[in-house]
Amino acid sequence: MPADFEKVEYWRKRFAKEESFEWLTSSGAFFSILEPLLTPLSTGSTVLHLGSGTSDLHVYFRRHFPQLQVINMDYEPLALERGKAMESNEFGNVEMGYQVQDVTLPLELDLGQRGKVRIVIDKSTVDAVSCGGDENVIKMAEAIHDMLDKEEGVWISLSFSDSRFEMESKRVQELFEVSVLTKVATGPKRLESDPDIWHWCWLLRPRATTT
Repeated sequence: MPADFEKVEYWRKRFAKEESFEWLTSSGAFFSILEPLLTPLSTGSTVLHLGSGTSDLHVYFRRHFPQLQVINMDYEPLALERGKAMESNEFGNVEMGYQVQDVTLPLELDLGQRGKVRIVIDKSTVDAVSCGGDENVIKMAEAIHDMLDKEEGVWISLSFSDSRFEMESKRVQELFEVSVLTKVATGPKRLESDPDIWHWCWLLRPRATTT
């Protein structure tokens, strides 16, 4: 990935022209992975969608789970304007939350939500953050850990990397139990003999205590 993926200036220029784009896989394919985790949530449960960008994933959330409190976050306001427009075009109004937020900083939510978020979702946002170095991934993990419900919360992260959370520092492992939820094929192979190539959907469960 180019190093400027972690710079807000890159995204500002990109979103000035881009109205929609999907990273790694379609929103529908990713939603089919998320749906079993969203289904048990009670009405009003908080779901954070980090680095929402110009994806239409949030449209799937509202269409299938209108009872959930979805907050779409991105550090470029233009992305959030695109998201609002998508929601309005689809449903005729805007009901979901949209918040300017750098995911490597403490996430700013109402104090009543701290430690109560049930699901955090990122669709390759962690890959862009990683362009700023492992320390930025750790900052992101710390911010998410602070917000998640320690008993039932989960962070679902779709990444191109099969070693995204393996780094010299073990800080992420101190904060989370890390496992692979599933793999997503990158697309049809040109030849039957071509090797299988996957994207990786990570499941991170917060540890109750950290060192």
